[in-house]
This record gives sequence, C-alpha cells and structure tokens, in this order.
Amino acid sequence: MKIKKGDTVQIISGKDKGKKGKVIRSLIKEDKIVVEGLNVVTKHVRPKKSGEKGQRIKMSTPLHVSKVMLICPHCKKKIRVGYKILTDNRKKRICRKCNDIF
Repeated sequence: MKIKKGDTVQIISGKDKGKKGKVIRSLIKEDKIVVEGLNVVTKHVRPKKSGEKGQRIKMSTPLHVSKVMLICPHCKKKIRVGYKILTDNRKKRICRKCNDIF
C-alpha cells in the first residue's frame, strides 16, 4: 500500500469529498486507512454499571485506499505515488508531479 501512517491525504469520493486529514492508522490486509476527524460515525455505548448513563461516541471509521489521494509535502498537490531505488538499495516514494523524494 502506497499510503502510510502520518501522511496527509485528501478524500476524493464520499460524504467527506474534498476534505484533508492526517492518516492515523493503516489496515494493510483490508486496503483501508483511518483518517483523523473524517468519515465520522456515531456509536451508541451501553452503560456498563447500574446508575451509569449510556453515551454516544463519535469515531473515525476506515476508508478504502482508492477513495483518497496523497498530498505531496513539497508541492502541496494531490499526487500519484511512484517509487525510486536509491544507490544504497533503499526504495523511496517519489512525487509524480515534482519528482521530489519523500
């Protein structure tokens, strides 16, 4: 998966289309990511003890990777990610628009 934890992404489809956020978690086996403050749903929680009140919790749910695009940290545009193998055999991601390594 080309998007990692800590990347800034923009949602390109769905109810939060056009919004930007930071990736909190990536679920590699399911090809999904969790973006901070986006794709929020309300979860109702039962009271655990007697006398305690139930509550509603807002939480970010996973999005499929195909619904987001990475924002380049250098040129600040939505990009597709490419890869480049450096001279010391490390594989790094590159921006397809400005060709910077990040």
